[in-house]
Amino acid sequence: MDSTTRDALLARIRFYRDLGLTEFYRRPVSAELAAQLAAEPEVAAQPQPTPAPSLETHEPQSNFTLQPEAPQEDHAIPPRKPIQAALQIGIEVPAAQRAAALELIREEIGDCTRCALHTGRHKIVFGDGDAAARLLFVGEGPGADEDAQGIPFVGKAGQLLNNMINAMGLKREQVYIANVVKCRPPANRTPEPDEANTCSPFLFRQIDVVRPEVIVALGATAATYLLGQRQPLAGLRGRVHSFRGTKLIITYHPAYLLRDPRQKKEAWADLQIAMRELGLKPPQKG
Repeated sequence: MDSTTRDALLARIRFYRDLGLTEFYRRPVSAELAAQLAAEPEVAAQPQPTPAPSLETHEPQSNFTLQPEAPQEDHAIPPRKPIQAALQIGIEVPAAQRAAALELIREEIGDCTRCALHTGRHKIVFGDGDAAARLLFVGEGPGADEDAQGIPFVGKAGQLLNNMINAMGLKREQVYIANVVKCRPPANRTPEPDEANTCSPFLFRQIDVVRPEVIVALGATAATYLLGQRQPLAGLRGRVHSFRGTKLIITYHPAYLLRDPRQKKEAWADLQIAMRELGLKPPQKG
């Protein structure tokens, strides 16, 4: 496959992933059928004779009945990999001690080698922002810029997220930002379930420490591992969910909005739901 075709295919897969279509399956072909097709290729290539017309085809539809087909072997589609259940909610930490509590979680992560993502990373991207923030954003995983700096959302998607935060009447320093996984997946691919299940407990503990009033999940991957189930974003957006005692809003990932700016209006509608829950009003222009 040439590089142009590969890049186009990867872009299309990312587009479907951001819409919530995260997995595709193909039913396997039985070994017997594959052997039969390989042994008799000329049969499949020969044109089939056209059946002679029958008077039965002109009978009224009410008298037309289909003969039951012989049962065919149906191969089961492989089950989706399980999503790990969220940890029990931790004890509330006083606001003055939350920064120290987050640092303890970071120290526990250490120079992590718990999953395969550590082999290609440069820096662990733990989190950034106010440890006692009212609003917390959750993304998917670090990109190249984040992997280089060790800070979430500092690339082009991060610049757009900063603009989104400012439009809400807040500053980046007033919110907290984290990801489902803390090491960059190769080529920015979607984290595998075992990688996300290994890393997400640390995210849940970060959320328990910060205790935000509202969480905004950015994209399908964040929504999947916060809610514990896979659903298209279209069925999750536009309403308030509950996660670990906190209100949860689902919207598009900023990287998706960069690829399809037409959806920025929809994302702004989602952020306005979060603003209503927080009692915020957008800053006055002028």
